[in-house]
Amino acid sequence: MATGIAKKKDIPEQVWMKCPGCRETVFRKLVEERLMICPECGYHHTLTARKRIEQLTDPDSFHERHADLAPTDPLHFKDLQSYTDRLKKYQHATGLKDAALCGTARIEGNEVVLCVMDSGFLMASMGSVVGEKVTRSIEDAIELRLPLVIVCASGGARMMEGVISLMQMARTSAALAKLDSAGGLYIAVLTNPTTAGVMASFASLGDVIIAEPKALIGFTGPRVIKETIRAELPAGFQTSEFLLDHGFLDRVVARGDLRKELAQILSFCAPSAKPKPAPAAKTAPAETKEPAK
Repeated sequence: MATGIAKKKDIPEQVWMKCPGCRETVFRKLVEERLMICPECGYHHTLTARKRIEQLTDPDSFHERHADLAPTDPLHFKDLQSYTDRLKKYQHATGLKDAALCGTARIEGNEVVLCVMDSGFLMASMGSVVGEKVTRSIEDAIELRLPLVIVCASGGARMMEGVISLMQMARTSAALAKLDSAGGLYIAVLTNPTTAGVMASFASLGDVIIAEPKALIGFTGPRVIKETIRAELPAGFQTSEFLLDHGFLDRVVARGDLRKELAQILSFCAPSAKPKPAPAAKTAPAETKEPAK
């Protein structure tokens, strides 16, 4: 018997999406209109690096730096496929050379050095290129005397590069120590997920640490921790809300308010990031005529 209900196969894949937070099927356009936030439960879906930059920065203010950096395969790593082939696959899918974009930008008029990680590229794992881009962004902030904002999203170190990947933890942390000595400001924005080697290095070293709601933040999974310490873990202990309650974070900020929040912090903590108004043009004094005798 015919019914008016459309079968699943008749529904275009790009019209509906299933929310990982509430498991509801929601209208994709509604999610996109809300900055990729579920209208039912407020779950923050992942964003591409370019979309994140578009949301956070003033129009046409982002200027990419160090775009020529590209990964190699120093270990000739191969699992189900070679590392080289895997890189090509993700480069084609994302349009990026690796999992981070960096450059200079303005956030409501405040000039910053900005580095954004893209979880669509190998889960934003940190290899040599990501570590190099983060380090160069820190060095740019020192050289240009600008505040630094890093939007973190990562599954951790990239195993295909072995110890070279792990070395990036030390490199980025040492560079941040130089920024601190130079009196620079570093704001870390933690998104879902921010874990492992990234969390154990530059993601946790911000002067101000902000996280999006319900983000997964931690070093390793709860099962490994539970087996290691042999103790029951509190519910939600790796969420941004739990970490805020226990003093690890300074703010939990919804995506729609993040740009304004960053601008306020920059205005308070780094007023020099605001461009100085151009001095008024000097006008010649008006000529005075001597009175007629």
